[in-house]
Amino acid sequence: MSKVSIIFACTHCDAQYTKWAGRCLECGKWGSIERTQTAQNDTKSKTTGVEYLAAKTQAAVITQEANSRLITGIGELDRVLGGGIVAGSFILLGGEPGIGKSTLSLQLAGLIDSALYISGEESVHQIQTRAARLRTLGFQFKDIKIANETSVESVIATIREQKPRLVVVDSIQTIHSDEATGEPGNVTQIRACTTKLLDIAKKTNTIIVLIGHVTKDGAVAGPKTLEHLVDTVMYLEGDRYHNLRILRAVKNRFGSTDEIGMFEMDETGLKEVKNPSAALLEERGDSMPGSVVTCLVEGSRPLLVEVQALVNKTSFGYPVRKASGFDLNRLHVLIAVLQKRAGLELGQYDVHVNVVGGIRANEPAADLAVALSIASAFKDKKLGNDLAVFGEIGLGGEIRSVRHVHKRIKECEALGMKRAVTRLSQTVKQHTATIKIIDVKNIAELIAKT
Repeated sequence: MSKVSIIFACTHCDAQYTKWAGRCLECGKWGSIERTQTAQNDTKSKTTGVEYLAAKTQAAVITQEANSRLITGIGELDRVLGGGIVAGSFILLGGEPGIGKSTLSLQLAGLIDSALYISGEESVHQIQTRAARLRTLGFQFKDIKIANETSVESVIATIREQKPRLVVVDSIQTIHSDEATGEPGNVTQIRACTTKLLDIAKKTNTIIVLIGHVTKDGAVAGPKTLEHLVDTVMYLEGDRYHNLRILRAVKNRFGSTDEIGMFEMDETGLKEVKNPSAALLEERGDSMPGSVVTCLVEGSRPLLVEVQALVNKTSFGYPVRKASGFDLNRLHVLIAVLQKRAGLELGQYDVHVNVVGGIRANEPAADLAVALSIASAFKDKKLGNDLAVFGEIGLGGEIRSVRHVHKRIKECEALGMKRAVTRLSQTVKQHTATIKIIDVKNIAELIAKT
């Protein structure tokens, strides 16, 4: 027997309440809460006639996974996925509109035998036109089956009939299910469609790439609501007005989430960046005050990026602090350390920090470069184009060592750096390098040496 209970649910975000309210407390929409009935089954369950599970041993599962990875041919994508795509995996590719998600997915489908591209946003003619443009500019496409459909039931029927190896669904916000309520794009529809696609991916061992749009303010019906359902979540990041794009995995059941892939957007689509450090430093000009290079580590990949700082006299009573690509709260801490421990009077100066190339310097190794760039801009002193700086700064002004020092120094050597400033721990002091390594203990000593 089942019992019927009355609840009130929001038609926009699917939040549930025990009584009616005029405004949803989750998404803030007015007049979106409606009365619904749900059937709750009794706690007693019947087990008679239920089939047992055909469980596999761990060794068999690992062997099957190792033999079923698909190498896409896009090296940066394979790096992020952990060496290729596992058969039957369900991948969510998110990003802001216009960042290049559809282009990357179309290029991926063009490299895979037996691929199906289903779009709810573009017609078949529009997709073929985009593929023809990429083909004329040098990209080689295999035979892709293209369809325009917004019904998830039709998509599943097509997958069962044609049995493709790879399916791209562009995008989840346009797909709807007849068994779910609400308009396409709301949370109820998105969850229902994703669950159905997940089921068919596991049953048919089909790779499904699901494209989802996200906005800067984090829309309720975005990919964030689907991260727990899929196997892999990747985000394509970058400024749409710049060429560099960063592919980052925030969830990966079949590999690491530390790796990133770098692409360059041009008229031929998304091209792999084989040497990201050289690309990020390519347009660096002559040495100037406030400019210094640091080495970040993303997964197993070291990246040399330029950190710029600008310090000028404030025009108002309260100094302005701005940061692009660096945490603003961390910038306030570093400025306080420079004032207290290094004696730099920054209280009446505006400080602006920029990490060039659209890269976000989130790891503590960027502290030393930011602090040194601010000191260089404040003293109007050039540091030279052959200097690399990396290290963590404590509140006492002390400089702490960071991980992967050998890898960072090797990348600095490869890019022609002559000097590297960091804090060497006892385990890496025996490291031999062709560049000059300056070991510093505190921020005051660093500013004095440079």
